[in-house]
Parts: sequence; structure tokens; C-alpha cells
Amino acid sequence: MRSVLDEPLAVFALSLLAMWLSAYLGVFLRNRVAPLDEDQRQDFDLVIPATLTLLGLIIGFSFSMAANRYDQRKNYEEAEANATGTEFIRTDLLPAADAARVRELLKSYLDQRILFYQTRDEQQLRTINAQTAKLQSELWSVVQTAADKQQRYPILAVSGANDVLNSQGYTQAAWHYSLPVAAWFFMIAIGIFSTLLIGYSSHRRAIAVIVVVPLVVSVAFFLIADIDSPRHGLIRVVPQNLISLSQSLRAQ
Repeated sequence: MRSVLDEPLAVFALSLLAMWLSAYLGVFLRNRVAPLDEDQRQDFDLVIPATLTLLGLIIGFSFSMAANRYDQRKNYEEAEANATGTEFIRTDLLPAADAARVRELLKSYLDQRILFYQTRDEQQLRTINAQTAKLQSELWSVVQTAADKQQRYPILAVSGANDVLNSQGYTQAAWHYSLPVAAWFFMIAIGIFSTLLIGYSSHRRAIAVIVVVPLVVSVAFFLIADIDSPRHGLIRVVPQNLISLSQSLRAQ
């Protein structure tokens, strides 16, 4: 199920709005409710840098988690292409009729895997997953039948088919995992608290500060959400290995 965290632009807009409002709330509290004395300002000069440092650390940690997930998705795409290419070669060990059938299934399977990486439509994704599962079932049935006929070499084809199925499962798992909601909650909460403190302690002439800080932090949130959203972000895994393999197999 999609949430607002799957929409990077929504994360940017909502976080920017929330932090701008908190900054101006801080200005309102300073001017109308509890004016800030110069003696108290020294305390805020210590608290605000510490709060912003903590926010920076949490943003860096969250970005590292999202980047690692992105690298994992790229690695699994490469692993899928390698497993499928290896299985295509191993079809030479099967009887001619079974080998031809497996090759056709693998080509169709590659088409579905490429679409999996490229689609943004949830309805189309469900169709792709259903078609992928059907092709996997047919592929396994063919190699299993061939292995029953010949007990020696076809076992390599069965092992290759198993690798193809496993690599797809690893990819699906990597695409499902994302930054925990609790991490987003703490990150945004500290961002709002930081901008509230900045607004409360700022001078009238420092209005640019309470605008720039929310904007910069919101851009960081946007980048994290974009990398962490494999299907709806601007930064996406391009199935270059799968596309190259598909083109190569169809050229044979």
C-alpha cells in the first residue's frame, strides 16, 4: 500500500510547510508570548547548534540507509541478469525440444523483469507480477520434466532455473524494504523542533535564516525519500543489464 513517504515531492512539500510554520511559530512566540532576553540568547546559542548537529547526523544516517538500499537493488538487478544468462546457456544440456521451450520462456521472462523495473503503475505491476509467477511455474515445470528424463546433465539446468527464481525473490524483497517510519518521524520531529528554536531565537533581520534552513532540510528529506522510493522517485534503478541481455538473446 502506497503512503505519502512513497511520494518524494509530497515529502518535500509537507516537510517544508511544517518547518516554515514552526519557524514562524517561534517568531510569534518570541514577539507575542515570551520575549527572549539577551541573557537567555546565550543559552540558545548552545542549544541550537547541538540540535542542528543531531539533525545532521540523523539525516546522514538515513541517507546512508537509503543509499545502501539503492545499491542493493542495483546489485540484485545485475544478479538477475547473470542468473538468467547462465540458465540460457545451460539449456544446451537439455533435450532439443525442452531447450527451445526454456529459451522462449526465458526471453518472455526477461521482458517481464524489465517491465518490473520500468513501470510506475500499480495495476500494471500486479499484472507483471502475475505473469512473472506464471512464467516461473512453466519454466520450473519444463526443467523438472527434463531432469526426470535424463538424470545427469539436466540437473545443472534445474540448478540454473532455481537461481533465476531465487534472484527474482531477492529483488522483490529489496524493493519492499524502505526507511522505517520511526526514522522518518524522529527526523522530521527534530527538524520541526530545530526550526522552532531558530525562529524563536532569531533577530528580526535574520528572517532569511528561518527560510533557508527549512528549505535546505526539506531538500535533504526529498533526496532521501527519492532514493528510498524505487518506483516513484526520480533516481531509479535502470535495468541496463537485463535490457542488454534481452537484446543479446533475441539477436541470436
